[in-house]
Amino acid sequence: MLQPLIQLHPRDNVAVARVALAADGDVQQADGALLRMRAAIAAGHKVALRSIAAGDVVLKYGQPIGVANQAIAAGEHVHVHNLEMSTTLPTQAVDAATSAASGPQEAARFEGYVRADGRVGTRNYIGVLSSVNCSATVCKAIARAFEAPGMLPGVDGVVAITHGSGCGMSDGEGLTLLRRTLRGYALHPNFAAVLVIGLGCEVNQVGALLDGLDGGARVRSLSIQGEGGTREAIAQGQALVRELAAEAGQARRSAVPASRLVVGLQCGGSDGYSGISANPALGAAVDLLVSHGGTAILSETPEIYGAEHLLTARAATPEVAERLLARLRWWETYAARNGAELDNNPSPGNKAGGITTILEKSLGAVAKGGSSTLTDVVEYAQPVRGPGLVFMDTPGYDPVSATGQVAGGANLICFTTGRGSTYGCKPTPSLKLATNTRLFERMALDMDFNAGGIVDGTQTVAEAGAALFRLMLETASGRPTLSEQHGLGDNEFVPWQLGAVM
Repeated sequence: MLQPLIQLHPRDNVAVARVALAADGDVQQADGALLRMRAAIAAGHKVALRSIAAGDVVLKYGQPIGVANQAIAAGEHVHVHNLEMSTTLPTQAVDAATSAASGPQEAARFEGYVRADGRVGTRNYIGVLSSVNCSATVCKAIARAFEAPGMLPGVDGVVAITHGSGCGMSDGEGLTLLRRTLRGYALHPNFAAVLVIGLGCEVNQVGALLDGLDGGARVRSLSIQGEGGTREAIAQGQALVRELAAEAGQARRSAVPASRLVVGLQCGGSDGYSGISANPALGAAVDLLVSHGGTAILSETPEIYGAEHLLTARAATPEVAERLLARLRWWETYAARNGAELDNNPSPGNKAGGITTILEKSLGAVAKGGSSTLTDVVEYAQPVRGPGLVFMDTPGYDPVSATGQVAGGANLICFTTGRGSTYGCKPTPSLKLATNTRLFERMALDMDFNAGGIVDGTQTVAEAGAALFRLMLETASGRPTLSEQHGLGDNEFVPWQLGAVM
């Protein structure tokens, strides 16, 4: 019979409620002892396993997640009313990491589109990219002309990549970051071809954007002013898309090794089960991917805050570890400059789901990276050169973070959620992984994978990871995600905006 409490580490002084628990009931612990519930505990929330004095450190995952701001009796609910952050928490010793899966017995493969530069696409789209917000409407109008299924045989669709920037800015990190992101999309292997459209007078000039971009004939461009106006630009853009589609439609899938898969790891709408089920299951799948020579991109720097020691402990070199710590120092300065703190997380939805502090959230989020060696740390939207587990510096805001991962080359996104995020992403398919069975059943048309079996006791983390890895390969081979079936993902290009807007 399943225990109603989940104690994640022998050191922990709190456990997570597997199901909702009534007040004044006796609950059996793993050692057989009974624990009287002093309050009703919602599923996914924490309960004290023993008395905790005011000022004592609270442990979950065997790591500190905060300090008690008042005395907490055994059986009490542990949450925002009695647990808070502290900047002086000790770092617990890192347990010996579970080694990643050993070399595969049989090489895993998927069916992908091999591009001229050797990279592999999991989809075959044509992109229409705006250099500036002023050309966004034209880009969308061009893409809308090809919405009907089958208009461009052999092509998955035409995607308008638009944004709210590109002018009102000076040369500097803001413009550099925007151009790096757009260039990453222009060269993305899931785009068979792209058309870049500018207004003509913007700061982010199309010529400068494409300068040095080795896209060949698959990258075309035009400006609205140069074509003589909006209607003329739309007509010319549609003609160019048809021309590009004639060749793009000839592309065919072929069998390639799993080493050509680059997976962006995301979590959003997290709950108290995220670090117990979906994130560890994704980590197990990542270990399998890495064992096959593939690449995974862990991101959301503010949401590893306080858990970075779990990554630096398995960095490939001291230099890699230092680059990660340097990005965290940058974030501390960045947050202070804007009158914020990195521990202003979690969100209201996270708290409703049982997460109390950023430390607790971060410890669960890091689990997405599995146990593989951290091989590299890159900045936002920089090209990711695998293989292995790579960390990309991004904000924690999911659309911005995933945009950077796709710009870096991710040809698949795996997105864990406990509250029900519905993120779609073109041109990269996005798998949504539910942390609990109730969510999976309630949002059955949005959730692609149920990790709730881990909480229910019907599946181990390793079993869920193996099943997820198979789904990743099937999706990379063309199996549509639910967000793709619903046509979602046209509005999720959200590049990180830095620098002055003038």
